[in-house]
Amino acid sequence: MRKTSEHPDTAAQSAPSPEGPSRRALIIGAGLAGGATVLKAGDAAAVQTSGAVGPAPRDDDSTLDAQPFYGDHQSGILNPQPPSAIIVSFDVLATDRAGLQLLFQDLTKRIAFLTKGGEIPVADPLMPPPDSGILGPDARPDNLTMTVALGASLFDDRFGLAALKPKQLAPMERFSNDSLDAKFCHGDLLIQFCANTAETNVHALRDILKNTPALLAIRWKMDGFLPPNTLKKAGRETNRNLMGFKDGTANLDTQDTNVMNEMVWVGPRSDEPAWTHGGSYQVVRLIRMTAERWDRTPLGEQQKIFGRDKASGAPLGMKNERDIPNYTDTAQGLSIPRDAHIRLANPRTPATQANLILRRPFNFSRELTAAGQLDMGLLFICYQANLDAGFRTVQARLNGEPLEEYIKPFGGGYFFALPGVRDASSYLAKDLIERSPA
Repeated sequence: MRKTSEHPDTAAQSAPSPEGPSRRALIIGAGLAGGATVLKAGDAAAVQTSGAVGPAPRDDDSTLDAQPFYGDHQSGILNPQPPSAIIVSFDVLATDRAGLQLLFQDLTKRIAFLTKGGEIPVADPLMPPPDSGILGPDARPDNLTMTVALGASLFDDRFGLAALKPKQLAPMERFSNDSLDAKFCHGDLLIQFCANTAETNVHALRDILKNTPALLAIRWKMDGFLPPNTLKKAGRETNRNLMGFKDGTANLDTQDTNVMNEMVWVGPRSDEPAWTHGGSYQVVRLIRMTAERWDRTPLGEQQKIFGRDKASGAPLGMKNERDIPNYTDTAQGLSIPRDAHIRLANPRTPATQANLILRRPFNFSRELTAAGQLDMGLLFICYQANLDAGFRTVQARLNGEPLEEYIKPFGGGYFFALPGVRDASSYLAKDLIERSPA
C-alpha cells in the first residue's frame, strides 16, 4: 500500500524468552497488546499476559526491556513499535530438506538467545570471537524482536514444499504507480528486526549472518526508524511519517483478541494449510517520497490529499485526531474529498470492514537518488489473515489517488509470517518442515 495515514498500526504479539525463564522481568512497557509482554530484570520467570497492560513511566534502563519469545504467535506484530527497525530479505542457500530444517533450528536458537539477552562466552584468542562485540560482553535484549516470514519462492521444487504453500502467497504484483526494482523485491525468507536502538538490530543481524553462512545470503535490506520519543510514548501517541502526517490513527485495536483472531491471525476456519495457523500474511512496500516537491505544496492541498489536519491529525472538519471521519455530503460540500487517502483506504462501510489491515510502518532515509533528490519515504509493513481481502483490496481502492503524485513504490514483497514457537522443544516452521511430504 503506498500511503501513509489510514489503517494505522500498533504492535506485536510475543512470547517468553527461548532459553527458559527470563531473569529480566518486571512488566514495564507502553500500550502492550494482548499476549505481548515487556520483561525487565528481576523476575524469576518470563511472564505472558492475555490482557491489556497500560502505559508506564519510562525512566529506567531501556536496554533491559525484553519481549517474550515462546507463544502461539511471533513477537514483532502486535507489541508497540520501538524506534528502530531493519527489514532484511534473504535467499536460502540450503539445498535440501535437512539443510532447511537446520536453518530454522539455528534461527530459533539464535533468536531465543538474542531476544532474551545474556553474557557472551569468553573468546579463545586463537579463534574468531563468538560475537561481534558491538554491545559489549553482555548482550542486553533492548526490546529486540525478530519476526521471520517466508516468501513464495521458498515453496519451489527445492524442498518439496509446494503443496503446503499458503494459498494466497505469491510474488508481489506491480500496481499502477509502482516502479519496482528487482534488487529490492521478494526473497525466500524475511526477518524483521525491531529494537530500541539501531545497534541492537545491527548486532542481531550480524549474529544471524555469522551463524548461518552456508544457509542464508542477503538479497536486500532497508533500515527504518521512528521518532525517538516513540520509546516513551509507545501505544499512547501516533507516529508521523516523513510527510509530516500522523500515520496509524485508525489502526486495528491490538488489545482486542477477537479482532486479532479475525483480521490478523490465520486460523482453523480458513482454508489454509494447518501449519499456517497462528501466522499472518505480511506485506512489505518500500515507498519513496518526493520530499522536496511535497514541501513546496500548499498546506491546504496536503490536508485534502490525506483528509486530515496536519498538526492535530483530526479528520477535516473535526477537532480531535480520533474523531470518526464524516463522509456525508453536505450542502456546503465535502469536508473530506472523495479521493482523500483516508476515505479511499477505509471508507468505513459495513462491507469494507472485512478489508481492514494492521499497519506497522517505519520511516526510512538513505542517501540521494540518481537525480540528486532526497531518498526517503515509508517502509510500509502490514499484517492480515487474508491477503486478498486485506492489502490487495485496499490497494485497488487507492490506485490513482492524488497522493500518487508524491510517492513511488520501488520494492518489497508478500511474505507469510510464521506461527510462534510454542516451547523449547520446538522450532520455527517445525510443523511445515516435519509434516510436509519429502
